[in-house]
Amino acid sequence: MNLEGKISKIGRNMKSSIIREILKFAADKDAISFGGGVPDPETFPRKELAEIAKEIIEKEYHYTLQYSTTEGDPALKQQILKLLERVYSITGLDEDNLVFTVGSQQALDLIGKLFLDDESYCVLDDPAYLGAINAFRQYLANFVVVPLEDDGMDLNILERKLSEFDRNGKIKQVKFIYVVSNFHNPAGVTTSLEKRKALVEIAEKYDLFIVEDDPYGALRYEGKTVDPIFKIGGPERVVLLNTFSKVLAPGLRIGMVAGSKEFIRKIVQAKQSADLCSPAITHRLAARYLERYDLLEQLKPTIELYRRKRTVMLNALEEYFSDIPGTKWVKSEGGLFIWLTLPEGFDTWEMFEYAKRKKVFYVPGRVFKVYDEPSPSMRLSFCLPPDEKIVEGIKRLREVVLEYGREKSLL
Repeated sequence: MNLEGKISKIGRNMKSSIIREILKFAADKDAISFGGGVPDPETFPRKELAEIAKEIIEKEYHYTLQYSTTEGDPALKQQILKLLERVYSITGLDEDNLVFTVGSQQALDLIGKLFLDDESYCVLDDPAYLGAINAFRQYLANFVVVPLEDDGMDLNILERKLSEFDRNGKIKQVKFIYVVSNFHNPAGVTTSLEKRKALVEIAEKYDLFIVEDDPYGALRYEGKTVDPIFKIGGPERVVLLNTFSKVLAPGLRIGMVAGSKEFIRKIVQAKQSADLCSPAITHRLAARYLERYDLLEQLKPTIELYRRKRTVMLNALEEYFSDIPGTKWVKSEGGLFIWLTLPEGFDTWEMFEYAKRKKVFYVPGRVFKVYDEPSPSMRLSFCLPPDEKIVEGIKRLREVVLEYGREKSLL
């Protein structure tokens, strides 16, 4: 059978994740991987979750082993509403403002399915989160690409591009602005409060909505918490995505969407056709955990662990890269990544073949480009390797850079 001849336009537009491919290389026992943003499994509260899992299967099996509603567990929704108020002082929401998805990646997919087609545009920054690029691209969307600065998206360029759409009578084709507001993946930057307010003003001016993706906000190692764009613009203008993958356990696959009740109803409709419902057992497991344990207190050892690993990587970069002219890196205030940029002319995609020989792995900046183009940057994840491997990995990476740079006459 000619399977390729039967695949739809959307099916032909799907691409494999390069990060998943990189993880295959990193399986070598001698390899050091800074590739995937995989949480350290030692941070998972496995004993607490095991006790609760046994209890909810034995005592709440009528709910936990049954089909659930598409919207998700009401008990978990109540815990999320309390967390949103406690952490961000977000009030005025109820259960109908929330829906749970199978990880926040499903939320991106459902948003793409609902709002994007080959005549639509969405705004992405450069570099952009790979999961969002892939989720939106598969629905044949077009992109308005805006460079990222040290404090968030370049709003002067955004305004200029949207103004051009407006003058040409095409502004209605632009549907939304996608933003990773805290500790950007991959670039590590945090959108400033001033830019968050300005983004809402721009969205209101052109009648767009904002998708604020905040998977890392709870993992802050320094600095003060910045009000979410969702809090500034409200649920009628902003949709907030979050996840338990980085703060509890990714295996639970629980993502959250908060928005207007009208928006949530649309997401629910799209989710019904996708998977009917999320697993009731993981929702109730998370709900009972949040009822019994203070998530913010439980996160403190995790934050200390990642803060230390980030410091180890930053110190190693200072030791091994500070003498390479034109090299710079972002000191993120939180999250799981450091964005390293090499001198002009480097192509970290091409250089990856050199890294494979040294058995050190990173994610080339090219994969975070909306349009396929070379990049001198790379994303480094510090959350999984132990301290000594972080140092050794950065040392190997220096050797890779020097070998490639000299061979290409760049150093």
